[in-house]
Amino acid sequence: MPDDRHLEAAIRRATAARHAKLANDLLHLREDAGVSQAQLARASRVDRRYLARIEGGGERPSLETYLRLATALGADLSARLYPNTGPAIRDRIQAKILELVLERTHPRWVRYGEVRVERPARGWIDLLLHDPGARIAVASEIQSELRRLEQLIRWSTEKADALPSWDGWTRLGNAPAIERLLLVRRTRTTKRVVAEHARQLRLAYPAHPDDAIAALTGTAPWPGPALVWVVLDGKRSRLASGR
Repeated sequence: MPDDRHLEAAIRRATAARHAKLANDLLHLREDAGVSQAQLARASRVDRRYLARIEGGGERPSLETYLRLATALGADLSARLYPNTGPAIRDRIQAKILELVLERTHPRWVRYGEVRVERPARGWIDLLLHDPGARIAVASEIQSELRRLEQLIRWSTEKADALPSWDGWTRLGNAPAIERLLLVRRTRTTKRVVAEHARQLRLAYPAHPDDAIAALTGTAPWPGPALVWVVLDGKRSRLASGR
């Protein structure tokens, strides 16, 4: 799971921004309608002093309160959930894969966990590997299962493209080249999924896994977008060679 502090901070910022936008919309709608705070408070059955604090950004009312105010002004309130670039939830298997990768990567890689991107796509990149010498940033996704493969590939690409919106992007120096890595736990199920979608995955991740492993664990050049198997087997856990 993403660092709790980062997640909570991101939620607080997003919540504050949405309430500020709603308060601004409410104020403009009321003024455009030529309605006073007292009139709107009576029509919506919302306390006038509370309404004043809402418009001033000092309150975060419930959806019911916003609906009362919107209805009284003849406006609509829209709230919806829509697909973005993947969940922030990580399972214990993904955590083990992350630990293994961090343990095996060569010191030339600077590692950043749970990188938040904002635009044009929003979401979390599981692991960012930066090679300052080669000026390469590898946006890495970790998967213990393979579900909705087409969506996974699309989201991974969109999040990688959105990497310059990360608030730590300037730490990487002069605009490094952005590459992609997909780390997948090797199981019977994931092997079957990969076999069924082999052509699609080869197009999305054309580099040979052995070349990617050589670059991750040593000084070989990064070969391009790659899918690498991860075998979790106690002390014998490893990044698996071969396609």
